[in-house]
Amino acid sequence: MIPRHVAPEIEEALDRQAAVALIGARHVGTSTLVLEAIGLRELSAELASEER
Repeated sequence: MIPRHVAPEIEEALDRQAAVALIGARHVGTSTLVLEAIGLRELSAELASEER
């Protein structure tokens, strides 16, 4: 997987607001980046709930 430098900025934006627009050309990985961000947030929430 290619490290995405914008990923932390997306995470911070999602912490501040419910919706974030990610705009990019076709076939450059925008959908993959969004799916990864959502997956990481869900995993993080799941792990946090297991710790309680």
